[in-house]
Formats: sequence, structure tokens, C-alpha cells
Amino acid sequence: MCGIIGYVGKNNSVPYIIDGLKKLEYRGYDSAGISILQEGKIVTVRAVGKVAELEKAALQSRPQGNTGLGHTRWATHGKPSEENSHPHRDCSGELVVVHNGIIENYLTLRDKLTQLGHRFRSETDTEVIAHLIEENLKHTRASNDEDKLIKAVQKTNVQIAGAFAIGVMWARTPGMLVGVKTQSPLVVGLGKKENFLASDIPAFLQHTNKALFLDDGEMVILRTDKVTVLDVNGKEKKVKATKISWDQKTAQKGGYAHFMIKEIYDQPQALEDTLRTARTDFAKLLGTDEKTLRKLRNIHIIACGTAYHAGLVGKYYLEQLAGIPTSVDLASEYKYRVIPPFENTLAIAISQSGETADTIGAIKKAQKLGFKTLAICNVLGSTLTRLCNGTFFTHCGPEISVASTKAFTSQITSLFALAVCLGKANGHISDADFNKYTKELTRLPKDMVQTVKMEYDVRHLTRKIYKAERFIFLGRHVNFPIALEGALKLKEVSYRSAEGFAAGEIKHGPISIIAKGTPVFVLMPADSLFEKMLSACQECGARGAYVVAITTREGEKQAKNVAHKVFVVPSTGELLQPVLNVVPLQFLAYWIAKRLGCDIDQPRNLAKSVTVE
Repeated sequence: MCGIIGYVGKNNSVPYIIDGLKKLEYRGYDSAGISILQEGKIVTVRAVGKVAELEKAALQSRPQGNTGLGHTRWATHGKPSEENSHPHRDCSGELVVVHNGIIENYLTLRDKLTQLGHRFRSETDTEVIAHLIEENLKHTRASNDEDKLIKAVQKTNVQIAGAFAIGVMWARTPGMLVGVKTQSPLVVGLGKKENFLASDIPAFLQHTNKALFLDDGEMVILRTDKVTVLDVNGKEKKVKATKISWDQKTAQKGGYAHFMIKEIYDQPQALEDTLRTARTDFAKLLGTDEKTLRKLRNIHIIACGTAYHAGLVGKYYLEQLAGIPTSVDLASEYKYRVIPPFENTLAIAISQSGETADTIGAIKKAQKLGFKTLAICNVLGSTLTRLCNGTFFTHCGPEISVASTKAFTSQITSLFALAVCLGKANGHISDADFNKYTKELTRLPKDMVQTVKMEYDVRHLTRKIYKAERFIFLGRHVNFPIALEGALKLKEVSYRSAEGFAAGEIKHGPISIIAKGTPVFVLMPADSLFEKMLSACQECGARGAYVVAITTREGEKQAKNVAHKVFVVPSTGELLQPVLNVVPLQFLAYWIAKRLGCDIDQPRNLAKSVTVE
């Protein structure tokens, strides 16, 4: 939910931190702040609003120092304000803390600390951490200040409860930062005579592509020429650096006006890269063999938001291709409902970031029930990937826009590949069908290259409809979840009212909300349900709707007889068609939002990674 960036090195830390915050702004943007260790004292600059406001304030005060911490906030405790923005300091002003997550017992700790004489200046849970470390420093014995700080932070880590990533800087330990991770993302960037602490890789990718990923409960100590990781018991631990394959250009807009439109165009490459994972041995991903795969009797898919819609498509794949009963749950519901502990169950968690709090909590529940677990995830080293027995990486590169596009189509592609592998393992599909589906997968990136060329036609259409108050999306079978996703995407970035329905259900109530001129988008490839979708178009048109059909070349002629506008997408296999059908809906959401003047990459009230419940 929030973004952390820390720097320790030979150079002035301010430009590094400001630049890192800009890269992390998708994680939170209601306020931002930096603290710099300058000539033995901590100088803090904070501002309400986006990082640009902080940059202006920093240019006026001109802090300088080789060690610093920065933070961009998405409020969970306390309104957006300068007082509530990070970094937060202790009573002495010598120690500052930045924090991502929620401290669940902060009210109890705050009361105790207040009784001990600590004065609080904000409404946040974060400030408790700074005062608690300060209190622990008073009662910690050590041979030097660096060891003293480490011990005080370790003690604090035991006392606080919740999900958190913390960065700590103390005026008495120049050239040193301390980080702690528990159920919130925190990664270390390893540079030359400089090191970085951050919530996400793009914050330091311009300076280094070597990263260390921390496990829950671990602490990291950063110095200019050394990084030390301590495990949950306080013992030094060797951690192998991961080389990040993304380059800086990939993590930036690449000349596009917004990350969202860039990431829509990234989809052919994202699918190509994801399919490299799809060619691996699924049994090995789970640390098992085909014999165990053949015993699977139930699959639970767990996800949130857009990833949930990918899971709904996956249900059709897994039941049709692998013959395994599959349920799809919102992670926030899975955590709190009764789950029968059936043997031979596989739980699949889908998350772009791998840090979604609800999904992590749900997969932990699945593990307690004894289920095998698999993550479909885009971030190497994320919490979810370390929790699960195996991980199917989508290899999309960084997805910066809050509205997910390339991660969604890659998630669907991954689920299809898994269903095909399972179907082959348990004998539900023949070798001939396996080869057919594999060819469809191999062709998919090329089909996507043709599909993203539709932008101009969609953009032209939005001139006519962008002021509409309500939008309707209809689909059936594997395209029903795409109708849901099309509605969600439009709501996310344009704030317009939009709803997705199974086309067969419109007569059972939804058709009543269609008025003259209501845009209705009908997903109707020339498949086994094409005739049903033609009827749905006619029903909506008869009520005055402005009907837009999304079909394949084979259905174009008939679609033109019942729709006001027809978009033709390339034809692929019937089950894989949703991967292409969603693209015009992504363009639609983007261009309506742009015409309405909305903040496309950072929609109001939303953040990319929902790392608190």
C-alpha cells in the first residue's frame, strides 16, 4: 500500500530517494516525505499530495547527506496530512521510521508509551514504532551504537503485531540503515559502494539489477559497502542475490502517455515470455510427480479483483481440459468460510504482486488444511511465491499501472497451460488434443500482435459514447468473466458505472437498466454459443441500447445485422479466445478515462498492491 526507499552510499542520497519515490508512486500518493542524515542531524521534509510536491519542498530546503529514507503513503491510519506522512520520528528527533503495512496492536502500545512519557504527533500506527525503538534503546546494552540499534529493533520486531515492512535510520549510526520485513514487501538493491532498501524493484533498478529478497521476520542492515541479513533468531544468514532481467526502460513508460496503454501494448511480449514457463514440467513446479498429479480430485482457485476474473476463466479450463472439479473464491471470502479438508486438493493462488494480503492469508489457510499450493505470480521472490509449494511465473515484467492488463492475460494463459498439462497427466485429453492446444498457445503471441492494432478503432468509438452514465458488458461461457473484467476495468480508471453479466441472465432482471443509448458490449466470437449471443444483441437493441459486438471474422457478417458497431479480433481456439477478446475492452477503458480527464495510472482511492486486509 505504501512505498519505501532507502539509500546509503557515497553520494547525496536526496536525488536517489526522490527518483525512487517517483517509481513507487503507484503504491501510494496521498503524501510523501524524506529524512536525510545531514551533519549528524536528521533533516525531514514532508508534503501532502504526490511526490512532485515533495520534490518542490526539497528543492527549497536543500537537504544533503549520504544516508536517507523516503516514503510515499496510501493512508490506512489517519487522514492524508503532513503530520501523518512518513518518515515519523521519536521524541528526541534522532530516530526516524518509514513503514508499510498495519500494526494491529498499536493502540495498546501507544497507551503504554504515552504513560512512559512519549509524545505523539500523528494519528498513525507507524509512529508507535519510532517511540518503541526509542524506549528499547534506553534499556539496551551493547558495545557500540550500531549493535545497540540492531538489538533495539529486534526487540521492537517481537513486540509489534501485524503485517509490516520497516526502514529505520538513527543519527548516531551514520552510514547505516536497518530494515525489517513481516508479511509486507521489502527488497534490497545491491550497488557499487551504495545499497538500497525498497518496497519494490523499480525504485532502484536504474542503479542496480542485483536484489536480495527477505523472508518474514528477517532483518537487514545496510552500509555503504556491506549488506547483512539476520534470520528470525538474529543469526547472520547468507542470501543469494537475484539478477533482475528487467531493464530500466521496461520499468518506465517507454514513450507512451501512461503506463496502462504501454502495458496493453506489452501483451504480445508478456505472453511470449510467460509461455516459456508453460513449457516446463508442471509436476516439478509442485515438487511432485505425475502420479501425484493424477490423484488430484479438487482444485481451489483463490484471488482478488482482476486476478479473480482470471481464475473464473481458469475454472472452465480446468474442468473441461483436466476434468477436475474447480471452485473459485475471492480470497477475502475463502479465509472466513468453512472449507472441507478433502484429500488430493490443489489450491492455486493468483496475484500479480505476490503481496496481496487477503490472498496470502487464504493460501496459509489452504496449507493448514493440508492442500498442495501453487502460486501464479509475476514477482520473483514475493511473499506468495515463497509460501507456496510451487510457482508458475507469468514473466510480464513490472506492471506499474494500477489497472492490470498484461498480468491478466498472462494469468489466463498460465491457467490454460496448467489445465492442458493436468489433462495430459491424468489422461483426460488425448495426445492429439494436447498437441492441438499446445499449437494454439504457441500462436497466441502472434494473434495478440494483431489484436493490439485495434486501438485506433476503439479510440474512434469512444468519442461517441464516453459521456454515457452506464455501460453494460455481456458474455457467456469463458467470455462471461471477460464481461466482468471489462466492467471492472472501466470502473477502475474512468469512475463510470459499469456492470458485467452472463448474457443468459439479462432477461432475469438486468435488462431493466438498459435505456435508450446505453452502450452494451457483447462478447460473441463465432463459437458454439454464437446464436445465443445474436439473440442477446437483438434483445438489447430492441430496448434502445447502443450495441457493440466483439466477434471473430467468421461472425462479422451476422454481427453487423444486430449491432451498431462491430470489432473483429483474430480467431484462436474457442477456449483461448478470452485472452484476445479482453483487449478492446482494455482500450475502451483507457480512452474513456483519457477523454474524461481521469488519472489513469493512479485512479482515486486505489493502490496497486493491497498489502493490508
